[in-house]
Amino acid sequence: MTNGNGAPAEQAPAQLNVLAQYTKDLSFENPNAPGSLAPQQQQPAINIQINVGANNLSESEFEVTLSIEGKAENAGKLMFSFDLAYAGVFRIVNVPKENLHPLVMIECPRLLFPFAREIIATSVRDGGFPPLMLDPVDFVGLYRQNMERQAAEQAASGAKPS
Repeated sequence: MTNGNGAPAEQAPAQLNVLAQYTKDLSFENPNAPGSLAPQQQQPAINIQINVGANNLSESEFEVTLSIEGKAENAGKLMFSFDLAYAGVFRIVNVPKENLHPLVMIECPRLLFPFAREIIATSVRDGGFPPLMLDPVDFVGLYRQNMERQAAEQAASGAKPS
């Protein structure tokens, strides 16, 4: 295809638009208060789990959900726990099909993360603790881990004798 004077037609630029962002689910638990709010002898052990999920809403629109779960324990007692599902609706156009999945699973959660991080920090602070500031997440590394795990699961299920 040409643009009329023999040169190749320019491809429309790729676009990624955020149409909406919202909290789908938020839970914060402080089951041992007020005892858990007393000064502690040592820093609590904090465990964080992060997952990304996506749903096609239409050919060019995707809902991406960033799920972050965490808990803090000290001397075997739960100090607090939280569970956040923070989502966004993204419109993605003019992106080659082979680049679409990584874009949805890496760039979209990267755009959502600062907002989810703030919600968690505020929730923990409102629970009576110092705000929990999550470290930046390597969404490329998380994507690769998930793809490797899926490939291993498919290989394992495909390796069964028939």
